[in-house]
Amino acid sequence: MGILSIVRDITARKEAESKLHQSLDSLKRAINTTIQVLVSALESRDPYMTGHQSRASDLACAITTEMGLDQDKIEGIRMASIIHDIGKLAVPTEILAKPGKLTDIEFLLIKQHSQTGYEMLKDVESPWPLAQIVHQHHERMNGTGYPKNLKGDEILLESRILAVADVVEAISSDRLYRPSLGIDFALEEIDKNRSPPSAK
Repeated sequence: MGILSIVRDITARKEAESKLHQSLDSLKRAINTTIQVLVSALESRDPYMTGHQSRASDLACAITTEMGLDQDKIEGIRMASIIHDIGKLAVPTEILAKPGKLTDIEFLLIKQHSQTGYEMLKDVESPWPLAQIVHQHHERMNGTGYPKNLKGDEILLESRILAVADVVEAISSDRLYRPSLGIDFALEEIDKNRSPPSAK
């Protein structure tokens, strides 16, 4: 009787674990679908953004893998980078699709997207700091970024990785207002913004 009871307990536990895994997989699919809808909405407003977040995400994950970070960290970076420009949903289409140089005011509106993205994501329950990663993805190691002019270790590691991937992808891709500047130019930009300015 004792052995039969143990077998029943193990079987019930296995069935419960299986249902839990199915629920988790279903939840992950729902989250991924929701993210894809948001990405599609953003890309429909700015055709030159088509594929940018996905390419930046692929590059960020490759960097994370090369650094030897664990799978959980890679998944967090993938999730944050695929939606890193979500705040641009609040930027007028006329500015996003403007073929010429932006005015100072227009550029200030564009720069608000990291703060807006943070506001959109801050209450989302997640095992990763998605809102903070998105908020900091335009910060620079030397303190010249935005919105808070953070520098060095004040910036989350995930945000630093995403910043590199975002810059490299954006600079090396064609944009409405300019052709690709190439990978060498992108790497020069990374190098220029990589370390905090030395104390004088």
